[in-house]
Amino acid sequence: MKPVLTTLAVLALNAAAVQAQAQPQLPAPNLPTYSSAADVQTRCDSGLKGAKQRVGQLEKRKVDIGWLAAYDDLTVYLEDHQAPNDFILNVHPVKVIRDAAQACSLRWADFASSLGQNEKLYRALQKAPKQDGIDAELVRLASGQFEDSGVALPAPKRARAKQILNKLTELDQQFNKNIRDAGTRVAFTEAELKGVPPSVWEKAKRDEQGRVLLGVDYPSYVPVMRSAESAQARQRMWLAKVNEGGPANLDLLAQIVTLRGEYARLFGFDNYVDFNLRRRMAKDGATATRFLDSVTGAVTAREKDELQELRAAKAQHLGTPAEQTQVERWDATFYSERVKLQKFSVDQNAFRPYFPPQASLELSMRIIEKLMGVKYQRIDNKLWHEEAQTYVVSDAATGKPIAQMYVDLYPRDGKYNHAAVWPLRGSATRIGRAPVASLVVNFDRNGLTLDEVETLLHELGHAVHVNLSNTRYAATAGTTVMHDFVEAPSQMLEDWVYDKQVLKLMQEVCPTCKPVPDAMVEQAQAAKHYGKGGQFGRQHLYASYDIALHRATKPEPLPLWARMEGATPLGHVQGTMFPAGFAHIAGGYGSGYYGYLWSLVVAMDLRKAFETDKLGADVGKRYREQVLGQGAQKPAPELVEDFLGRESNSQAFFEYLKK
Repeated sequence: MKPVLTTLAVLALNAAAVQAQAQPQLPAPNLPTYSSAADVQTRCDSGLKGAKQRVGQLEKRKVDIGWLAAYDDLTVYLEDHQAPNDFILNVHPVKVIRDAAQACSLRWADFASSLGQNEKLYRALQKAPKQDGIDAELVRLASGQFEDSGVALPAPKRARAKQILNKLTELDQQFNKNIRDAGTRVAFTEAELKGVPPSVWEKAKRDEQGRVLLGVDYPSYVPVMRSAESAQARQRMWLAKVNEGGPANLDLLAQIVTLRGEYARLFGFDNYVDFNLRRRMAKDGATATRFLDSVTGAVTAREKDELQELRAAKAQHLGTPAEQTQVERWDATFYSERVKLQKFSVDQNAFRPYFPPQASLELSMRIIEKLMGVKYQRIDNKLWHEEAQTYVVSDAATGKPIAQMYVDLYPRDGKYNHAAVWPLRGSATRIGRAPVASLVVNFDRNGLTLDEVETLLHELGHAVHVNLSNTRYAATAGTTVMHDFVEAPSQMLEDWVYDKQVLKLMQEVCPTCKPVPDAMVEQAQAAKHYGKGGQFGRQHLYASYDIALHRATKPEPLPLWARMEGATPLGHVQGTMFPAGFAHIAGGYGSGYYGYLWSLVVAMDLRKAFETDKLGADVGKRYREQVLGQGAQKPAPELVEDFLGRESNSQAFFEYLKK
C-alpha cells in the first residue's frame, strides 16, 4: 500500500505577499521553524486574527469583476498562515511543539467550518462575474464546498453540521497522534533476526537484556517481514504493526464514521458514501461498488493460486507436508520473496547498494527533468529538522524559478511514519504565486529496494503535480482535483522504475554509484506481475471495507473488519485490529479509498502515451501542460480526454491484471 496524500488538506508556507502580475517568486521568509510552543501560539493568534479581518473585508467588498480574485486572496492567506501549522504537527521533532500545533489546528478548523457556512460569501460567489470557463469552474467548485459545509441548511442543521465538522477534525488528529507518538518498539535477539540485513538492526538501541529494539517504521518493518527466518520474530513485528493505534483508535474510528453518517443525513442522504462521492468521478457508491466487483472477478482466482504457491514454498522450507501447512499473515511477505527469488532470481534487498537514498532522490528528480522540462536545484535553507532539504524548481527553457519542494527522507520518533506529500502552497498565475510541496518519506539510510524507489517516484509524482501547476487561482491548483483522480499522476510514474534506460540516468546524478545490472532489472520486470492477486485483493478489501463501514447504520469497525478479512483466502487473525491504524479512512480518504484503484485505471491509460519512450520530452511537455498544469481548472475526465485525445477507458488496467 502506498499511503500517499493521506492528508490532502490545503497547506502552505508563511510567504511574503507577491505583487499582481509579478514574475513567479519563491517564498521568503520561509516555513517557520517554530522555536517553542509559545511561538506556535503567537503565530496562531496572529494568523486567525488576520483571517477574520480578511473575511470581514471580503463580506463588504463590491461584487464586481475582481471579486473572484479577492476571494482567492483569502485562500492565499490561509495557505500562508494556517498551512505551516497544519503541516508541522506531522514532522516537527519536538513533541510540545507538535502538540501546540495540533491545538492550533483545531482553532483553524473551527474557523474553516464557520467560513464554509458564510452566507454572505456564498451569495456573493453566485453573483460574481465570470470571464471564462476557468472562472466558472472556480465558482462551481467553491459553491460545492460551501454547500457541503452546510451553508444552505436550515439554521439548526447548520449549527449541528459545524459541530460535527469540528469534532471530526479533532478525532482525526487524535487518531493520527496515537499512531505518531506511540513509539512502539519490538525486542529481538540477534538469533531471531537471522536473515535480516545487519544494516537494519546492528546500530539499533538495545534493552537491558541486550535485545535489539526495532520500531514499526518501514525501514525496520519491511526487512523483518521480508527476510527474518524466525516465524516468531515476523509474527511479533506483524502484530505490533497491525495493532498500531490500539483499542483507543477503534473507538475513535467508530465515532468518526457515526458522525459522518449523521452529517450525510443532515443533507438528506441515507449514507455518507453517496453524499461524499456525488462530486467525484464515480458519482455514487453503487458505481464505486460495481467497479470494485469487476476487480474482484479478475483477481480472486489468482489470489487463491498464489496462496497455494506460498503454501508449497513454506512446506518446502520447513520440510512439512503441503496439505498440513498453513500460511499465516506474517508468512505472506516472507514466502512471497522466496518464491520471487526461486522463480525470477529477484531479491529486493540486493537492490539497496545500487540506490543510495540521496542519489535515488536525485535520480527521481532527473527523470522529471528529462520528461517535464524542468530543473531541480538544492539550496541551503533552515527547516524543521537539520536533514530536511529544499529544492528550487525552474523551467528548463527559460531558467525562471516556478516552484519549491521540501524533502524529509528519514524516519525519527514522532514523525509521520508513512509516505505522503503535503501540497503546501498552490499556484496562482494572476499574482505570480509559485507553488510549494513537501515530500515526507521514511527510508533506510543504507539504500532503497526497487519497490522503495517506486514509492519514491509515486510520492514525487504528487509533488510534481503541485509544483507544475500553472493555474490562475490557488483554490484550483495542483492536487485540488477530484479525489478519485488525485492518485493517477503519481501512480502513472511507478512503472518508470522498470525501464532500463530510465535507471541508467543514475550515472548522470551519481557517477560513483554502481550501475544496476540490466539482468536485475529484467528479473524485476518478470517478477512484478507475481503477487498481483494478493496485492489487488488486499486493495479491494481495504476499499470494500471502507464503503461498507460508511454505509453501516451502526458502525462497528472491528467486527466488520474481522468478517470481511475472514472471508479472504488468508483469513483474519483473532485479536488483531488493523482498522486502528487505518489512518486513510479516519481522514481524507473516508468512503473514498476505492480511489486508489479507480485512479490506477486512469494512470494505466495515461501511461499508454509514453509506451514508446518513457523519457519522451514532447509527450511529457504536453502532459505537463494539459494535465498537471491545469490543476482543477477543468474536471478530471476532461483533462484526461484532452491529453489522450479520447475518453479514458479501463482496457489497459484489465489487460495488466491478466498478465
